[in-house]
Amino acid sequence: AAGPGGGGGLQPPRPPTPPAAAQAGRPLRRMLWFGFHFSLRSYLAIGPAAPPFSVCSQKVHVLPQTVLYIADAETFSGHEECHEQKKARKRNSKETAIALEKLLPKRCQVLGLVTPGIVVTPMGSSSNQPQEIEEGEAGFALLFPKIDGVKIHTFHFSKDLKNRVFDESKFAEAGLKNNPDLRVVLLFGYNSWKSGATRFLHQIVNPLNEKSIILAGGQVESFTSLTSEKNPVRWRLPPGDACGVVGLAFSGPQIQSATVLLDQDVADERTAEAAMQRLKAANIPERNTIGFMFACVGRGYRHYKTKRNMEADAFRKFFPNVPLFGFFGHGEIGCDRIVTGNFVLRECNDIKDDLLHGYTTVMTLIHLGSTKANQA
Repeated sequence: AAGPGGGGGLQPPRPPTPPAAAQAGRPLRRMLWFGFHFSLRSYLAIGPAAPPFSVCSQKVHVLPQTVLYIADAETFSGHEECHEQKKARKRNSKETAIALEKLLPKRCQVLGLVTPGIVVTPMGSSSNQPQEIEEGEAGFALLFPKIDGVKIHTFHFSKDLKNRVFDESKFAEAGLKNNPDLRVVLLFGYNSWKSGATRFLHQIVNPLNEKSIILAGGQVESFTSLTSEKNPVRWRLPPGDACGVVGLAFSGPQIQSATVLLDQDVADERTAEAAMQRLKAANIPERNTIGFMFACVGRGYRHYKTKRNMEADAFRKFFPNVPLFGFFGHGEIGCDRIVTGNFVLRECNDIKDDLLHGYTTVMTLIHLGSTKANQA
């Protein structure tokens, strides 16, 4: 994970070389959720003058099998200094994404998103305070190794201009139906401004709105990278005016998860902490757990009367050992829902939950179990 840019004129270090056992593909027993981080800085550059991203501080003990990276729009399309010509040039988001992917193993799944703002715990360490970064260049990458008993896969549904009705057989193809081990689906809609985008998102979310599955996410500006287990080659991204949904699905009987919705009435420290108390009451184990925060761009310090980092601070108060990641976006997906280890849902009712919101925040915990990670 990485925090905001800054960095001055330092040259980024070369990516660390994984240990021999990892390169050879032999099993490694050390669990490593956040092996290294990408520092998205003001000197981000494409070309021989400097590597485009720095990979810093921690050694890589296992190769990642799935990578989720999220950066703000300025990081992908802002200006950078061209050292050869001594002038700034506009960054190309496609170049940036490809350069980042070159740092990763070719066979791992990658999902990259662009959002208006970032929520990040620097280095993924519980000793660091999670930060809500609403302005300025920032980003993070989560690297998931192969985990016994857990399957993570990417998916993509794009709106078909010829058909108004979505073919639900595609859910099964993506592992989102007829999958009894499916526990969590992180959904990210893109190009929500496009005509028909909201209706299409409903067509995706409604069939998945089951009490046994945690759904969480939000509307992002765009996605820059998408590879899958079946298609490790970088997928051709859709035209800029296309709309659709991308995401990550987490399957495995050991996974536990919970979400809470902070609605528009949550507007001060007391009500924000009350929401975190509801999340704490889910009794999700904190070891090997990741927190996600999906917030509306209309919240943050503007919503809390110029007080910054309110929701991230409230999360840390109740979950001091859980790293928090996420973004500020253009709409939120989620509700109050708990799926526990014995697969009993609390506060269950027969009414379908309302999952699509605006001007809210969705907080999510995903516990990936205690099984040790192996390198495939």
